[in-house]
Amino acid sequence: MSNETKLNVLMVGTGEYTTGFVHNAASTSDKKVGVIALTMFDLRRRGKVDKVSIVGTNGKKFGMIREHLDKNIGQVYNMDTSLQHTCPADDTIDPDAYKTAIDQYMSPGDAITVFTPDPTHYSIALYAIERGLHVLLTKPAVKILDHHQHLIAEAEKRGVVVMVEHHKRFDPVYGDARAKIQNLGEFNYYYAYMSQRKQQLDTFRNWAGKESDISYYLNSHHIDFHCWALEGRAVPYRVMASGSKGVATSEPFNLTEATEDTISLLVNWKSTCNPGHEGVAVYTSSWVAPNKSEVHSQQRFHYLGASGEINVDQAHRGYTFTNDDNGYASVNPFFMNYAPDEEGHFGGQTGYGYVSIEKFVDACRAVNNKRLTPQQLDQRHMPTIRNTVLVTAILEAGRISLDEKRPVTIEPTTNNNGWKLV
Repeated sequence: MSNETKLNVLMVGTGEYTTGFVHNAASTSDKKVGVIALTMFDLRRRGKVDKVSIVGTNGKKFGMIREHLDKNIGQVYNMDTSLQHTCPADDTIDPDAYKTAIDQYMSPGDAITVFTPDPTHYSIALYAIERGLHVLLTKPAVKILDHHQHLIAEAEKRGVVVMVEHHKRFDPVYGDARAKIQNLGEFNYYYAYMSQRKQQLDTFRNWAGKESDISYYLNSHHIDFHCWALEGRAVPYRVMASGSKGVATSEPFNLTEATEDTISLLVNWKSTCNPGHEGVAVYTSSWVAPNKSEVHSQQRFHYLGASGEINVDQAHRGYTFTNDDNGYASVNPFFMNYAPDEEGHFGGQTGYGYVSIEKFVDACRAVNNKRLTPQQLDQRHMPTIRNTVLVTAILEAGRISLDEKRPVTIEPTTNNNGWKLV
């Protein structure tokens, strides 16, 4: 496989998750040097990726971004952080620059990563798929179920890989929990909670409450895990959502009045194996946790099956750190481990944040080299666009429930090849 064609990658979006650069400075979160660019540079060093390019909407940031990448990645890890192309030009602002970059720099079989505001995912992904490119979408894949199902159809028509970056699937704790769930009988109850510090309201102020909400952003993690764990065994059929407000809309954030602080989705599930068996799930997410919280993100769930239960506290793994500047912290290097290896290179290849991106790159190369088909990725329970459709169904149903103050039903379409919301 070492002689196989390397993958050319265009990173769409220049923000925190891609570069670690936010509001003209390094992020103050746990992603100070980002995830996507760092991983792609390292995969290039390891011979899996060839050309790495980036596109945003504001070319005037690129000078600062190049400097940030060189200082915080290149010099720290003795790593090549050069970019084959940047788009738009350094003196240009262009919301449609991704079209120019795809048309001018990319060819069928190349790949893009999409880490941009939620409402833009569909149009960017569709444009790339129509031109024969593989796509990695940040979560949520899209906001609307119809859009998700259209991407499924277009991806299958053109034989390209479209995956959603649900990195929880590659967390060894979550993977082990899923395996155990298969032997716990019928699903009964699931509760998941995920939060982030209030400082994220500043990071996301350009879109928070206007273009998307905290449920799309954070609940998507545990909803996908739950759908993955129950794949082929149960399906959701009813969603009722509630939200709280008041922090994000007040000083010092002053976000739009529509911005919820915390959102809970109450979801009813029914067994596809044993009629009469039903379960209930509660997915809660918040972005108004204390700024001095010992973790950037609280993450935990409780699963109850007919013959056993599982509790996972992903935020506290027995590794704590305290210093004079920042106080007490509970550390999670299992997502992204930024420590250099013994040769001074990046050494975090086993972090599940890294693994989720490498799995996408490996899948694209395998499809390009005829070793694998996109349908086989579906069968392997990877987070493909097809295997994640119920995540979007639940998330959109939750948004409708909040806006219209009613329960929303998820039903199979008449040909049983898709889903609809009622």
